[in-house]
Amino acid sequence: MKEILLITPPFTQLNTPYPATAYIKGFLNTKQISSYQIDLGIEVILKLFSKEGFQRIFEKNKFENLTSENSQRIYTLRQEYIKTIDQVILFLQGKNPTLARQICSMNFLPEASRFNQLDDMEFAFGNMGLQDKAKHLATLYLEDISDYIIENVDSDFGFSRYAERLGKSANSFDELYSKLLDTPTFTDYYTLKILQEKIELVQPKLVCFSIPFPGNLYAAFRSAKFIKENYPHIKTAMGGGFPNTELRDLKDKRVFEFFDFITLDDGELPLELVYESICNSEKNPEIHFKRTFLIEKEEIVYKNNTNRHDYKQSQTGTPDYTDLHLDDYISVIEIANPMHSLWSDGRWNKLTMAHGCYWGKCTFCDISLDYIKIYEPVSAKILVDRMEELIAQTGETGFHFVDEAAPPALMREVALEILRRNLVVTWWTNIRFEKSFTQDLCFLLKISGCVAVSGGLEVASDRLLKLIDKGVSVDQVAKVTRNFTEAGIMVHAYLMYGYPTQTVQETVDSLEMVRQLFEMGILQSGFWHQFAMTAHSPVGQNPEEFGVIPIKQEIKFANNDIDFKDKTGIDHHKFSFGLKKSLFNYMHGINFEIPLQQWFDFKIPKTTIHPNYIHDCILEENLFTFKPNSKVIFSVKNAAVDNYVKTKKQKSWFYSKITFHLKTNIVSIDLEQEKAEWLIQILEKNSFENTKLTTLGQLKIQYEEYFDDFELFWFSKPVQQLKQNGIILSL
Repeated sequence: MKEILLITPPFTQLNTPYPATAYIKGFLNTKQISSYQIDLGIEVILKLFSKEGFQRIFEKNKFENLTSENSQRIYTLRQEYIKTIDQVILFLQGKNPTLARQICSMNFLPEASRFNQLDDMEFAFGNMGLQDKAKHLATLYLEDISDYIIENVDSDFGFSRYAERLGKSANSFDELYSKLLDTPTFTDYYTLKILQEKIELVQPKLVCFSIPFPGNLYAAFRSAKFIKENYPHIKTAMGGGFPNTELRDLKDKRVFEFFDFITLDDGELPLELVYESICNSEKNPEIHFKRTFLIEKEEIVYKNNTNRHDYKQSQTGTPDYTDLHLDDYISVIEIANPMHSLWSDGRWNKLTMAHGCYWGKCTFCDISLDYIKIYEPVSAKILVDRMEELIAQTGETGFHFVDEAAPPALMREVALEILRRNLVVTWWTNIRFEKSFTQDLCFLLKISGCVAVSGGLEVASDRLLKLIDKGVSVDQVAKVTRNFTEAGIMVHAYLMYGYPTQTVQETVDSLEMVRQLFEMGILQSGFWHQFAMTAHSPVGQNPEEFGVIPIKQEIKFANNDIDFKDKTGIDHHKFSFGLKKSLFNYMHGINFEIPLQQWFDFKIPKTTIHPNYIHDCILEENLFTFKPNSKVIFSVKNAAVDNYVKTKKQKSWFYSKITFHLKTNIVSIDLEQEKAEWLIQILEKNSFENTKLTTLGQLKIQYEEYFDDFELFWFSKPVQQLKQNGIILSL
C-alpha cells in the first residue's frame, strides 16, 4: 500500500521510461511520502505485442472484411506472426541476442509493406552490425502489425502516441469528451485491465498522471474516468509538459469530471500541497495550493495562495526508477540514422544539468514559461553524485541530460568531475552552437564519455538567426560542429523552415548551407521541421512584429499551437518533401553533387551561397590566441622521460625526450632538459585529480621566473603538438 500512484499513460518511448515520474518519486522520497510508479505505455505494448495479444488482434476481423492487400497479407500470415512475436520481443529486450542471425537470414520474419523500403535502405545498412540490422528488421515487423492495428482494430494506435490528434491544438474539449463517452477501444481494454491490477495492488489515496505530450492525453483521461467510476474515493491529478504548455487558459468544467487537480510548471511543491490537502482537509480548513486548478463552488479556480517557494534543484532528490521494469523496455531502430537511434535504441538514465535555459531568448520558443524562463544550474558534484546513485540503482551507465540547452561551463565541470572519479559513463545532451565549445572543451567532453550533442541550427541564414535571436551565426555553427566532429562527438542539428518573413531564396540558401555542412563531414545528422507558432513565444505574443496574422479561436481547453497566415503569402509546406529527401541523402553521404533544383518538383531560384562558404569558414582559425584566464589541464599524467646530450660543432646541449602513451598512439616531444623538468612538474600539478587548476596567466608568471618569453614556449612546435593531441587542454 502506497500513498501516491504515479502514472505515465500510453504512449511515449519504447526503449526507456519517460523520466517525469522518476523525478517526482525521487522528490517524494525526500519527504518520506510513499509512492509507486508505473509506465502504462510499455506494459500495454507488451500485452498487445505478445502471442495472446496477436491472437486477439487477428480474432477481431475476418479475411473478407479486410480492405487492403497489405492487411490481407498480414492476416494470411497470422500464424507466423503469432509464432514469432514472443521471441522477437525478447530479442529487442536484449534477452535473446542469438535470434539476430535468424532475423537477418530474411526467411524468419513474415514481411509486409514496411519491408518494401529495404532495397532503398540497403546502402545505409550495408556496414551495420548484425545486431543493429536485426533490430531494424524487427522494427519493420512491429510496424507492419501497427499498420494492421490502425487499419482494422484501433485507428488511434501509435507506438509513441495514442489518439494524438485529440490533444493537438484542441481549443475545445468537445471531441475528446465525446470520445471518452464512447465504448473503450481495443487498446483501452489492456490499459484499464493493467490499471485496475495496479490500483488493487497499491491502494493509493492519490493517482497522479504525468502527461508530457498530446499523445498521452486521451489515455490519461480514459484512465481517470475508470478511476472515478470504480474508485470514487481516490483523488486524481494531472501534471507534466502538456498541461504546462497547453492548459494555462483552461475554462471547461467538464475536465474536472475526470481530474480533481491540475498542476502547472515544476511539480514538486504543487504535488506536495495537493497531497497535504487530501490528508489534512478535515483537520485544517485553510488549504494552500501552488499553481493548481481545481473546482470550488462548481467553478474552476486557479489557486496559488501559498507563501512557500519552489524547491531548489539541489533539494529535489535523485530520480528514482524503482518499480519500473527496466529490463522490459525494447530497443528499436526505425531508420538508419545513428543520432535518431539514441532516442529509440538502448536505455538511458535521464538527468538535468540545469533547470530552464541559460540563453532564454529564441523568439520561437516558449520563453515566457517557467520551465525555460527560470534558469537554475545544479552543481557538478551533485550531478555526478546522482549519476553514481543511478548507476548503483539501475545498473545502467548511459545518461541523457534532457536540458533545453546544457551550459558549456557546467558541462566542463561535470566532465572534470567524471574524470576525477574514474567513472566510465556514456552521455549526450542538447546544446547551443556557441563559441565556448572550443576544440579543447570538445576533447574534454569526449574523454569524459560524451558521444553526441544535438542543437538548434534552425534556419541557416544569418538574417533569420538574428531575427530568431539565436545568438549564433552560420560561420560560428560551422566551427563548433567541426570542433565536436574532430573530437569524435556526433552532431545532430534541428533545422527549421517557414519562419516568419523567410523568403524562398532564404530557404534555398539554408538548404545549401546544410548541404555543405554535411559534405564537409562536420554534421552527421539533422531533422527539418516547419515553424509552428506557439502562444507562449515572443512570436505568438507579438505576431505583428514578425509579419504574421494569428487566426483567433475561442479557448476553453488547450492553447498552445496557433494557426496563422504569413504576410509573405509563401506556401512553406511545399518545401517539406524536398528538404527531407535531400537531407536523407546527405546524412548517408551521397548525392551532394545533385543540383538543389532536382529535389523539388517546382521551380526554385539558384542559391546565392558560394560553393566553398563552409569550407572557408572552418579554415579560418586563429591558433595564436592567448587567454590568461583559461585553465590549463593535462589529460595524461604519466610520461616517460629520456635525457640525452645533443652535440653540434663541439658544443653540447642537455635535452629530454618526453613520451606520452595515449590510448591509440604515442606522442613524443624534445625539450631542453630544464624546460622539460619544469613541464613535468606542471603536468603533475594540473592533472584531472586537481580541483584547483592553474590559469594560463599564472602559468606564464611561473614560467618566466626561470625562462624567457612564455608565449614563444606556448606556441612552439613541441607544445603545439601536445595541444593537438589533447595532452594539454586550455579551457
